This record gives sequence, C-alpha cells and structure tokens, in this order.
Amino acid sequence: MNVPLLDLTLQYRGISTDVMPELLTLIDEQRFILGPVVERFEREVETYLDVPHAIGCASGTDAILLALRAYDCGRDTEVVTSPFTFFATAGAIHNVGARPVFADIDPDTFNLDPAAAEAAVTDRTRVVMPVHLFGQMADMAAFRALADRRGVKLLEDAAQAIAARQRVNGEWITTGSLGDACAFSFFPTKNLGAFGDAGMTVTQDADTAERLRKLRVHGGRQMYHHEEVGYNSRLDTLQAAVLSAKLPHLRGWSDGRRKNAAFYDQALAGIDEVQTPVVSADNESIYNQYTLRVRGGRRDALADHLREKGIGSGVYYPVPLHLQECFEYLGYKEGQFPESELACREVLSLPVFPELTEAQLAYVAESIRAFFRA
Repeated sequence: MNVPLLDLTLQYRGISTDVMPELLTLIDEQRFILGPVVERFEREVETYLDVPHAIGCASGTDAILLALRAYDCGRDTEVVTSPFTFFATAGAIHNVGARPVFADIDPDTFNLDPAAAEAAVTDRTRVVMPVHLFGQMADMAAFRALADRRGVKLLEDAAQAIAARQRVNGEWITTGSLGDACAFSFFPTKNLGAFGDAGMTVTQDADTAERLRKLRVHGGRQMYHHEEVGYNSRLDTLQAAVLSAKLPHLRGWSDGRRKNAAFYDQALAGIDEVQTPVVSADNESIYNQYTLRVRGGRRDALADHLREKGIGSGVYYPVPLHLQECFEYLGYKEGQFPESELACREVLSLPVFPELTEAQLAYVAESIRAFFRA
C-alpha cells in the first residue's frame, strides 16, 4: 500500500467544479492584479475569522514581513520568537533589519514558552511573535498579558493554523483574535492552500490595516505616489479566486484531519518510545501536521522503515534556527535552547490529510507498531 505524506490531487478532484469556473472567468476577463475578487476573499476571511481587517499579500513570509514593517521593526529593534519553526519566521525579522531573539519552546506543544519569551524581552524588543506550530495555538492569554505588560506588539505567526481555536476565559477564540496582527500562509500544503504562493495579514487595528495595504503596493495607495518604500507583495487575483472557492470546505477538511489524528492517537497508544501530539483541552488543533516524538534515537530508523513500507513522513524541523549557518552572527551556541534542539532530533510527522482512508491509517499505525515490536 502507498500512503503519501500529502496528496493534493485528491482534494482537487472534490472541488474542481468549484474552482475552475472562477479561474476561467478571470482568464476570459484578463483580470490578474488585485480588484474585486481579492477584495471579496478578504471580506470572506474577515467574516470567517470575525476580524475587522484582512489584507492579502504574495506569501506567508510576506505576511510576517509586512506586519513587522507596519510595527516599525528595523535597525536597533528586536523580535522575540521560537527557534523551532519554519525559517520564514526568523528570516522575515532579519529582512526588515531587526534582530531575531530566540526563546525555548514548551516540550509538549512545541510552541513558544511564554515565560521563556518574556525573559528574552529587552528595552529594544518591538514585537513578540509566537508561532502556532503544526496547527495548535500557542498560549494566547499568556502572550497577550506579556505584550500588554511589557509594552510590545503581539504578532501571531499562524501560517500553519488558520481557524485553529482556543478557549480563553471560557470563550472560544480563533487565530487573529488576541494578537495585534496575525500572519497566514496559503502555501499549497496548508489546510487552506492556494495553487501557488499566497498569504494574508489580519489585524484589529484600522491604522495598521491601512499601512499594510500601502506596504504591499510599493508604499502608496495612489498609483505613482509613495509615502514610504514598500514592496511588490500583492495577492494574485487567480490565487484569491482559488482560495475563495476553497474556503467553504476548510472546516470540513480540518474536521477530517482531527478525525484522522484521533485514529492515530488511539492506534499508537501504549508504545513507550512514541509520544503522540499533546493538545490542551483548551485547544482545538487543525493538525496541519500530525507530529510524533520518537524517543531513544530511533526517529530516523522509523522514517526509513516507513519509507520501505511506502509511507511518507516528514521531519519538521531537523535544525533549529539558532544553529542555522546564516544566523551565526547572533552568537547562539548549541545547548542554549535544549527543548528545541531535542525536538529537532525526535519529531516525525505522519500523513494526516483528510482524504486518507481508514485502511491507509490502519496500515500506517500497524507499520509503526511492527517497527517497535521488531
């Protein structure tokens, strides 16, 4: 049996009749840059997430970068974030001229530890940026309190977690609710994925939204008039059309991922060397990834075993950001963030996309159990 880590062709087969008419209309009309289709998708996201302002852009990386620029991050400023995440989180900080400052993660959720983050805040800190890794929200009540207490902006990196939920003070909130701004990626592998690169920043603040709209179009709202130097980071109209057609399916796809995750949780219970994902009772993960911890130094051997069985898996991420060659100038050393470093040695993500059959899920689980029985 073959079980890929992800198969987007199965998703497309179920929505092609929704997507293709939208694309063909745009091609017939030759409308490709911004316009009413992009605006429609932005309004749909605002309604879906119950946020007042959604601003589309070219990628999830740019969604972070534009927000950092909107908060005047640059020379002599710092941004506190996690070393255990995709490179774009820290890369965007560097590319606006600010200094990435890392703090360690919670070993259960893999998310930035609020206490560690606060310990890293200095008088140069402009933004604290928790990452909602693998589809589970970080502790937003703690981060909101931190940001208010220390007088810094709170930027959510929700590239992997659109519409994940968390219960705060008895009420369910979603990504973008408590941060000053929140960045999303619509990379094709995300729960809501485009047909290429695409991203979005949402915010509660009208002034921030206005600046984001300027920054994505070379720093001005009126053509040939530029109030500051911005970027060419518009959300392609074709991508907005794809995402608009897909958005009504998002909740069902995320429910499917949660169902598959629950299957694995039960099927893999009791294996001493394996820790299945830990999701707080106050969190509802969307499981962009289903990520195990494999103890005892056997992660790579298990990945090899699964490959031999025709099962895809992934290591997100093999090297923490503070040990990446390009960040040597920051002066971090091995051992400074032990939980992040240990996670890099132990994590292994399994197929969890919603179109998986129960037979495929059972095959994956039994292949893992057989590996540890051998």
